Amino acid sequence: MRKYLNIITAYSIMLFLIILVGIFQSWSTALTILNYCLISAVMTMGANIQWGYAGLINFGIMGYTALGGLAVVLVSVAPVPEAWSAGGINMLLSLFLIIGIVISVKFILKKFRDKKYKNYLIALSIILGVILIRIVSSPGIEAIESVDPAKTGFLGGLGLPVLFSWIAGGLLAAGLAFIVGKIALGLRADYLAIATLLIAEIVVSIVKHEDWLARGVKNVIGLKRPVPYEIDLQNSPWFINLVEKLNQGKLNLINSVSEQKDVLNQLVIDASSVYVKLCMTGLFLSVVIILLITTQKALNSPWGRKMRAIRDNEEAAGAMGKNVVKEHLLIFILGSAIVGLAGAMMVTNDGLFTPGSYRPMRYTFVIWVMVIVGGTGNNFGAILGGFVVWFLWVEAGPMALFLINFFTTHLSDTNAFKVHLIESAPYFRFLIIGIGLLLMMRYRPKGLIPEKINVKKF
Repeated sequence: MRKYLNIITAYSIMLFLIILVGIFQSWSTALTILNYCLISAVMTMGANIQWGYAGLINFGIMGYTALGGLAVVLVSVAPVPEAWSAGGINMLLSLFLIIGIVISVKFILKKFRDKKYKNYLIALSIILGVILIRIVSSPGIEAIESVDPAKTGFLGGLGLPVLFSWIAGGLLAAGLAFIVGKIALGLRADYLAIATLLIAEIVVSIVKHEDWLARGVKNVIGLKRPVPYEIDLQNSPWFINLVEKLNQGKLNLINSVSEQKDVLNQLVIDASSVYVKLCMTGLFLSVVIILLITTQKALNSPWGRKMRAIRDNEEAAGAMGKNVVKEHLLIFILGSAIVGLAGAMMVTNDGLFTPGSYRPMRYTFVIWVMVIVGGTGNNFGAILGGFVVWFLWVEAGPMALFLINFFTTHLSDTNAFKVHLIESAPYFRFLIIGIGLLLMMRYRPKGLIPEKINVKKF
């Protein structure tokens, strides 16, 4: 129990801060922050597995997050029959052509393994395949995107429950990680980071510009939820009665019947938002707990010790018979799958898919800041880093606005300097997080909850 005292203290402080937000701002805002903290915690665990366990620098987190969000559209959105009739056959043929290219490349690698012209054959098969795909897909894409583009203009999805998309998001990200790993894991340090970032940019660019897939920058709104909708709760007698019972004392103080009804309606609206967010909190918290238990067991297992050995000294681990390449690929896939899961959770929480919002700052570098602040190689630290940085990311604006108003009380509201500071308040988050990161690197370079290595004395 003693060794977990620092962890309990740190998480208690974070919980206290979120409760303060609920008291002084609103419980809906507090729960929103908590939910995004939990989603960020899942992302940081994925990044921590790659960097903290194996020392792999993945700057492509943005791409795997986008794939997780795309999975929500492909799984939960109902199919668009008109779009399938217009160009569905073309896209299916294009898919078979892609499979054909993969098979042909594998055949060439196997059949002409020792031939000098092997690479030329591979390049030729890929080029011809891409040309054929373009010839087949172009008419289909044009036809699909012309089907009521204001509302649809894409194929839609499978119309399945949205929770299935969380699994699909992890699988899509894992598939991409396998391809990236085969290409880029031979690189090291900054070269690997640059390669993963560029591949992520390619993925995001495809999602943004291929409207037939998920409407591109036109976005997909009104996505399914695994929890009730606020409007349904507001029209449910059991929920209205529950809110009325919980606020009976407050309502009894109001003499006017009409005013009492208006107050009750507002209470129901506020309570419905809190109820929905609490349901989402339960789902997200379950995912975090399951992942934490699993990753902790893996970290403390012989496999976890093997990964740390590879991280600390690849040459020595390889000399001892460990397959470094295989283990790196496995850890890269696992970490990316968790990030994809987090991406699906985020889109589900938002209820919309916005490909244009996937930028390196928010979905890569901020995640890395979370891992660094929390403590690399420690799952509890990674989760705490997600909580701390996201809390600062959201609350930096209000905190900056409070401080600006406090220190400029002697200035008039029309003062140009004061107006400029107030308008710039939302951007103070970058300053606050930057200063916080510098202080962490100076005074706690190993993070808030650093990795602890058990060393046996002989």
